[in-house]
Amino acid sequence: MRIAMLLALACLIQVASAQPTPERIAPLLDGMGGHTRPVDTADPLAQRYFDQGLVLSFAFNHAEAVRAFQEAQRLDPSCAMCAWGEALALGPHVNAPMNDADVPAAWAALERARVLAPTASSVNRALIDALGMRYTAQPVADRSALDRAYADAMRAVADRFPDDADVQSLFAEALMDTMPWDYWHEDGSPKPETEEILATLDRTMNSNPDHPLALHLWIHTVEKQRPELGIEAAERLGPLVPSAGHLVHMPGHIWIRVGRYHDAVLANQQAVLADDDYLAQCHAQGLYPIGYVPHNHHFLWVAAALAGEKATALESAGHMGHHAPMMGEEGMEFLQHFALSLVYAQALFGEWDAILATPAPPDSLVYPMGVWHFARGLAFTHTGRLNDAQRELDALRPLAADQSLGEQFGGLNTLSAILQIADPYLTGELAAARGDVDAAVDALNEAIRLEDGLTYDEPPPWALPSRWALGRVLLDAGRAAEAETVYRADLAIYPENGRGLYGLQQALRAQGHDAEADALQPRIDAAWQHADIDLAGAH
Repeated sequence: MRIAMLLALACLIQVASAQPTPERIAPLLDGMGGHTRPVDTADPLAQRYFDQGLVLSFAFNHAEAVRAFQEAQRLDPSCAMCAWGEALALGPHVNAPMNDADVPAAWAALERARVLAPTASSVNRALIDALGMRYTAQPVADRSALDRAYADAMRAVADRFPDDADVQSLFAEALMDTMPWDYWHEDGSPKPETEEILATLDRTMNSNPDHPLALHLWIHTVEKQRPELGIEAAERLGPLVPSAGHLVHMPGHIWIRVGRYHDAVLANQQAVLADDDYLAQCHAQGLYPIGYVPHNHHFLWVAAALAGEKATALESAGHMGHHAPMMGEEGMEFLQHFALSLVYAQALFGEWDAILATPAPPDSLVYPMGVWHFARGLAFTHTGRLNDAQRELDALRPLAADQSLGEQFGGLNTLSAILQIADPYLTGELAAARGDVDAAVDALNEAIRLEDGLTYDEPPPWALPSRWALGRVLLDAGRAAEAETVYRADLAIYPENGRGLYGLQQALRAQGHDAEADALQPRIDAAWQHADIDLAGAH
């Protein structure tokens, strides 16, 4: 399912021609950190552009990396590694498959690198040879054998050059590209090649603790199951390459998993500023501005919401609305989830008037229409207009069941999987408002089951944690012991979040466990120290 979404996205990515032009192809960017890899050029400027391209590829800004490598080749057409870099950056990665339109350019760059390889060092010749296993002259229907062959070739290079941090990191990335976002078993144990990835990156970070690709990949590998292992990497990576917005953002993947929500806010605010500067300077096209840039805003509003920073959350979610004009275009369905961030944020913060004032999206857009009815149903439920809420629920249900959403993605999950949660969630809220607690509990438990069944993604794909709603219903019904269980489960997913801690405190107090409830207060105060809303009304 994920591959179908990424293939559609990859069709949007267009990279400049492999043939350099007489004019400068790419700007020289400041703030790219100090990482360098000496290559076969005597031109200091070509070396700088090579280093810029390498760091940009480490930062998953592949289109801009290609431009930097092309500029390096324009400055020094005899540089084998500059051509290697272009070929490398045109390939697949964990967030997108290779675009068939880029295959000829990648092959041509690889061929240039091969011709020029005798001037390169032995390790760089080995990198060029290994990359030869990754590509063919024409697109193939299934790249998996090529990706596996490249990973195997890179393992051999890594064995030959164990002290080369770039080689080790590129080997780890090659392995990750054979199993993108599928590094852990269901029981939480690492898959065999994940163990190899982790061991390789761990050795690399021990010898080169500020290697940007090693830190980046380590965070992605551990964030799902062992985020606490990523704390040191996150601390190091954040300030390392201040102009590479995605690397600046990356610590947020750890902070949101270990309960440091305000730190995730800060990381993404800094990433937004870095990317604003980059976009103003480079007028970038392709995946980065439509995928990675809004990802920062998406992450920012969700992290701010978890920290109780309402103003920041609403502002950042509102920024996502500029994708709305594009979300109905063919191949752009993935933008729908981004573009609806403000509606989700308003629902989370109880901005009922704003929701009811929001005009309906086009009927042809099933997912946006479903979210619109869902949010209106919540608004009517919480303002006592229960018959109107029922009408919204009735309108939502066929949309949530629409099979076309199973082929459209919002991140790593289908829009169907996301919208299906809305039905039992709204059903439960409406049942609670009608006083039918048992029906509310049953429905909200179904919402939790569906929410827990989503494919891991960051930020979390469902923006209104269902356990918060269920815990509130149970507390209001005097079922405090059950509420305690729900809030403890929530805190296992969103550690140290203020709403979960406050709900747990109320559940403990209702059972007479005052000492345990009082002991939670310092944690609650810490969780809500940056909030601009009252916690009592937010849980």
